[in-house]
Amino acid sequence: MKSRSFPISVRRLAFFTLCRILLNTLYRMVYPFLGIFRTALGVSLEQMSLILTTRAVLGALAPLFASIGDSRGRKTGMILGMALCTVGTSVVLIRPSFTAFSLALLLTMLGKYIFDPSLLAHIGDKVAYASRGRVMALMELGWSLSFLIGVPVVGLLIARVGWQAPFGAFTVLGLLISIGLFLYVPGEASIPGKIPGEKHNFLAVLSSSLALHGLAIGLSISAANEVINLVFGVWLEDAFQLKIAALGATTAVIGISELIGEFLVAGFVDKLGKPQTVSLGILLNIFAAIGLTQGHGSTVAAVLGLFFFYITFEFTLVSSIPLMSEILPEKRATMLSSTGASHSLGRALGALFAAPLYRVGIFTNLGVAILFNLLALIALWTLTRRKSL
Repeated sequence: MKSRSFPISVRRLAFFTLCRILLNTLYRMVYPFLGIFRTALGVSLEQMSLILTTRAVLGALAPLFASIGDSRGRKTGMILGMALCTVGTSVVLIRPSFTAFSLALLLTMLGKYIFDPSLLAHIGDKVAYASRGRVMALMELGWSLSFLIGVPVVGLLIARVGWQAPFGAFTVLGLLISIGLFLYVPGEASIPGKIPGEKHNFLAVLSSSLALHGLAIGLSISAANEVINLVFGVWLEDAFQLKIAALGATTAVIGISELIGEFLVAGFVDKLGKPQTVSLGILLNIFAAIGLTQGHGSTVAAVLGLFFFYITFEFTLVSSIPLMSEILPEKRATMLSSTGASHSLGRALGALFAAPLYRVGIFTNLGVAILFNLLALIALWTLTRRKSL
């Protein structure tokens, strides 16, 4: 039930978080089990890399599809997104081949990028901006829990049953959740004339200077993260010759830091204010990046530095979501989807610079990461001067 102190029922929040855990697990499970899937399908690492690259490109094009949540209604967007994921996983069960696996990755990515902004737009419609940050942060637990719970469950299914088992489980769960969305979520009609179509929604975002400033924030913070994220494991290996230990520690650190970051946002974002919280996160991420090199002589210190780097990034990222949801309220789903695309482009930009910079030295990566974060601060300052958020 919904209490006066909480703007959405706990049961509905739990249901939506379960949806996010399912979709995020589908997205994240490929990386730790890439070798298993590759061996089972009898393909090369290059072929797997190509389909993952194709999936990433599809994610960058997501706003072209995700504006369905604006033009057709939030409920329609959520059901369509979950249905696409369910169809995608079922294809692997029907025909276990690399073609089916590739199609599953693309359909589940498309479904996720339609579902997520539709859900967040639904929350934006139902929850007042003053308390929206806490609700959205708690729903973001679906990201960290997918890594801490979802991925280990997938590993257990693969070990006990086989590589296809997760796809069977996701097909059943996806079907049940789709039915639940149809029965449980109230219908929301689009507004004729005001929201004429997906192309119009996307162009409206691109033509808004406010929206472009918001997208610049997302691109910059993700580029700052990726320019270090991509080479940090290599740096640990070069500095300590402990590749396996470093990778294991990194895996644990990522999941735990994400979880803590989401809880911190839930506790502070509405009290401090959305722009102030994002600014604080960016500044702390800058200090965390500087502190990373202080652990050069100790594996423990380096992993702790990584922990604070990830926790401050997650804090910044999650606190920016409610901020983005209010920049263009009339195009909320499209704006949120475009924000996701800006993060994808930022990661691609960071990845492009990371390796060449590392050849010069880790300090070069840190300097560029700080520069990207400063650009994010400038974009945020300009945005908040033009619109009160």
